[in-house]
Amino acid sequence: AQIQIPCTENPPAPSGALEDAPYLLADPTCGTLTEFEGAPGSTVTLTGHNFIPNTRADIWWKDPIGNEFRQRQGGEYINITPDENGAFKIDIVLPYRLVPANIRDDTTIWEIQIRQVASIGDWQFSTELKLAIEKIIETIFIGMMATFFGILLALPVSFFAARNLMSASPITLGIYFITRTILNIIRSIEPLIWAIIFVVIVGLGPFAGIMALTIHSIAALGKLYSESIESIDPGPIEAIQATGANWLQVVVYAVIPQIVPPFVSFTIYRWDINIRMSTIIGFVGGGGIGFLLSQWIRLMDYKAAGIAVWFIAITVAILDFVSAEVRQRFV
Repeated sequence: AQIQIPCTENPPAPSGALEDAPYLLADPTCGTLTEFEGAPGSTVTLTGHNFIPNTRADIWWKDPIGNEFRQRQGGEYINITPDENGAFKIDIVLPYRLVPANIRDDTTIWEIQIRQVASIGDWQFSTELKLAIEKIIETIFIGMMATFFGILLALPVSFFAARNLMSASPITLGIYFITRTILNIIRSIEPLIWAIIFVVIVGLGPFAGIMALTIHSIAALGKLYSESIESIDPGPIEAIQATGANWLQVVVYAVIPQIVPPFVSFTIYRWDINIRMSTIIGFVGGGGIGFLLSQWIRLMDYKAAGIAVWFIAITVAILDFVSAEVRQRFV
């Protein structure tokens, strides 16, 4: 049913009755909204027919700019239950709503709806569950891609950030200090801040989340990898250098064999962190299930938000178990 705010000489005509479909009548079809800490709005009588009998229904509003919200009265949501004939009648007070300044003084049309949820046919996945499954998969892939690209870039950087490999000359030592400084600066900025930055640059979506986690992963893994390199046994390095090997040969034959186990451990650990963080950066528009969860919370759809929270908890628990098993077998 349509409600005109405020009333004019030509309010909307009531919708006609339907034989086989639910319909809603409003009387009157115009009025004034409730004022903030002021006078209550107009009272409108809603009459419904052909709804699902004995099944709860909720009252929803749609304002002129498309925002939807549920009807409250006395601080509580209003719900109604049609009788055995699918009919109901209820008086409501037009709600308070903050209206944009550009339409505040205009005559606008608001839409009032009656929504019911009922079980029909076989069990099916709800729309919210399907969305949660889709977004949790997206979240996992955000974490995986960020970890993958982080490894690709952190591996070469870590060798330049290892003091024991870069102290041969003043030039290489300068490269070491510059690399370490850059890694420390990047690592000091939280992934959430990086996500906000990339959302501004590339827009909302998983790409911004991947970029944010990748940048932070490069710095974090670069530091962990370089410290692993610095803690290796210098004996093999000295032995390889004694044969006249160059810097690259020393790295390949004396450094890499010693750093593979800690590198694998740190990589799995970072992957676990990225999966967890990918749920958080969604709150600032970085994609994944976090973005969906933030939308449901803003809409006060706490049942749907609960689905997202359960998916996050289950996913984190499973990934924690998987990462522990991988570390136990390969590290």
